[in-house]
Amino acid sequence: MNVTEKEKDPAALKEEGNALFKAGDLPSAVCCYTKALNLSDSQSESAVLYRNRSACYLKLEEYSKAEADATKALDSDPGDVKARFRRSQAFLKLGRLDQAFMDAQRCAQLEPKNKAFQDLLRQLGAQIQQKSIQLNSTDSRVQQMFSLLLDSSAKDSDQQKAAQNLVVLSREDAGAEQIFRNDGVKLIQRLLQSKQEEVVLSALRTLVGLCTGHQSRTMAIVNELRMEQLCAVMGSGASAVSLAACHLLQVMFEALTEGMTREIRGKDEAIVPEPSKELRSMLHHLLQMISASNVSGPGRDSAINLLIKQVPRKSLKNPDNSLTLWLIDQGLKNILEVAGTVPELADGPPLTDNSHMSCSVLLSKLYDDLKSDKERENFSKLCEEFVQQRFSQSGLDTKLRAIQTVSVLLQGPSDVGNRMLELSGMMDVVISLCASKEITHQQIAVEALIHAAGKAKRASFITANGVALLKDLYKKSENDRIRVRALVGLCKLGSAGGTDFSMKQFAEGSTLKLAKQCRKWLCNESLPPTSRRWAVEGLAYLTFDADVKEDLVQDKNALLGMCELAKSDDKTVLFAVGSTLVNCTNSYDAEKPDPQLVELAKYAKQHVPEEHPKDALSYVEKRLKKLLEAGVVSALVCMVKQESPALTDACRECIARVFLALVEKQEDRGTVVAQGGGKALIPLTSENTDVGKVKAAQALAKITITSNPEIAFPGERIYETVRPLVSLLSLECTLLQNFEALMALTNLAGISERLRQKILKEKAVPKIEGYMFEEHDLVRASATECMCNLVLSTEVQKLYLATGNDRLKLLVLYSGEEDERLRKAAAGTLAMLTAEQPELCARIPGTTTHWLEISSGVVAK
Repeated sequence: MNVTEKEKDPAALKEEGNALFKAGDLPSAVCCYTKALNLSDSQSESAVLYRNRSACYLKLEEYSKAEADATKALDSDPGDVKARFRRSQAFLKLGRLDQAFMDAQRCAQLEPKNKAFQDLLRQLGAQIQQKSIQLNSTDSRVQQMFSLLLDSSAKDSDQQKAAQNLVVLSREDAGAEQIFRNDGVKLIQRLLQSKQEEVVLSALRTLVGLCTGHQSRTMAIVNELRMEQLCAVMGSGASAVSLAACHLLQVMFEALTEGMTREIRGKDEAIVPEPSKELRSMLHHLLQMISASNVSGPGRDSAINLLIKQVPRKSLKNPDNSLTLWLIDQGLKNILEVAGTVPELADGPPLTDNSHMSCSVLLSKLYDDLKSDKERENFSKLCEEFVQQRFSQSGLDTKLRAIQTVSVLLQGPSDVGNRMLELSGMMDVVISLCASKEITHQQIAVEALIHAAGKAKRASFITANGVALLKDLYKKSENDRIRVRALVGLCKLGSAGGTDFSMKQFAEGSTLKLAKQCRKWLCNESLPPTSRRWAVEGLAYLTFDADVKEDLVQDKNALLGMCELAKSDDKTVLFAVGSTLVNCTNSYDAEKPDPQLVELAKYAKQHVPEEHPKDALSYVEKRLKKLLEAGVVSALVCMVKQESPALTDACRECIARVFLALVEKQEDRGTVVAQGGGKALIPLTSENTDVGKVKAAQALAKITITSNPEIAFPGERIYETVRPLVSLLSLECTLLQNFEALMALTNLAGISERLRQKILKEKAVPKIEGYMFEEHDLVRASATECMCNLVLSTEVQKLYLATGNDRLKLLVLYSGEEDERLRKAAAGTLAMLTAEQPELCARIPGTTTHWLEISSGVVAK
């Protein structure tokens, strides 16, 4: 039978699936059974295929699919004991013990002497009994906590302790269920109105436990508590309460949105309505909250943060951006209202130092989520109408709000911000307000000028018209807030040449003078953090110049000041610090031009970029040492922990680049790990730009190669390193990244069977086998070394036991290679395999006619 005929024959596909299942290639087996099911017309044949595919899904740990297939098999043949046994196993893994017990009991009745059925039945009986005891115990504890919290005569300290115990109970499945069933939500509603902050916090944390991963319970809680009350709690003045309420709403959003995408909704057994209505209602309340005057600054920031996390598509491959369009239609004006708020003017909602930055990020994400020119044009027109309406009014205050809105847009969707600058008279008013005697007017105008200067089209206009004005403000203004901002404007214009040493905007030495003043501002603790933040902003531009980098790392006080700012509550400083550190460590991507092309360019009298002499490797290494001594790792760790829209993917990429530079030398890796760098890198491998993910994963690999992974990533954290390391086994990554990932995985695979199972689950084995054929000696040897540790797992041994492949032959041939590292790795893998699976010894002579010669050579060496 040829391949085409085989593809059309369900019986042949089933046999192929069976062979693949025995060989351990489960995804391919599933594919064969699925093709056969699509072709099969026989009900009995389909039942067997469903039963076989269910077995695959069980081994792949896809228990919902395993249960569904076993059920389909039983629908055709209720007496199929194998299908019932598999469904019982799936129910057990899904936590549905009663249904698992009923199926296991039926299996035991059909085949009373089957030991596997009897063992499963005993296991389930013990688990059900244990759960019953636990439920009874939990119920009494819940009732005890409720009694204390409802007792008006109880001491405050006792009630606080009871509320905290309720939080602990809510984190267990049994406890959460008992709290919910005993009308706990009504009690929590009362606790939310308590005057004791600790009690309110405990109530919010209990709700987090009830909602986590449970869609139907979350929907019931949202409908019972009402979003008005939850938003009121989040909008309260207490920062800790506001953050806790924000976390609760985030958990609620996740429970509802994940429930919409799962085939079986987590722990829910009942069918619940589609939660889209509740989601829209929650988002609508957040939009109303953004511009409400009675909401605190931290509460407003939390609402914006939630919108940033929930609305834009998680992946642009998903064509549906209807939620983004809905939010723009319903709430863009509310967002722009906050963007245009000037705290120093009356009648505006309360803001924090981070509110404008949060608005910029939200606007940017919404704009980036638009799919067509028509959608982007509509967004721009809505912004233009908003700005034009305020700018055209006669009062100066409304013009200031319009300019402030443009500043926020320039920091977010800059194309839209640039369009606003084109409005008639906008730049003229900005320039004229820079000369105003009112500090607030000057500050808003100078900031707009700074943000506009970042755009190439405007930079030439401002260089021609604004430099003299900024210099005048810097030298003559008596207000520090204005002077530091004017200084940043000059820094931004002075850095227009980037790292190109030959392209300088100002006279020789000007950038060094500007940088020196920035460092003074940075060290001046009498200044407010907002003003000191602008000093870092200036350094972010000026450190393109290697002379400035050298001066900065020599100034220990300035480095300490920058690190302290990175740890402060002012989140708007994060990107400036990240950019400055990227420049100082030279961790940006700089492609070196082809020497022949350079000569051609010189011949054609074209400009050729030049590298500064102080950007040479020896200088960079010394700067890295200085940064490590100044405690830059602890600053980076704090930056990663920040829960703020200011920690954008671009900012995360900067942090990942710096970490990679800091762990380049082996002797520095211990310092990075000791200060929490290993822990901080893990989230950077998943929440980041594509480039940032690779940089963070490579830094993880370097640490894992030379440090004890169990110390560098203690506890469960070590298992989180596997996925990012496997992601480096890609053709899109460099050979060095492939090599370092293989070395790191070798270390992990040698620690424990659980880690080996995690590597297998991430489907790393086919990739590692692919690199065993790589032409580069080191990569080929490291892949073989990794396999040497992985063959300790039974699943990998089965791959070598399966017939019809050349895996064993490859190891035998590699054992005779000249490359010592590869030879030892292959021989070691063979030794491990034959020790665990002695039957492989008999197969070795059949692999190659030179097997005896190779074996003798291994023994001799």
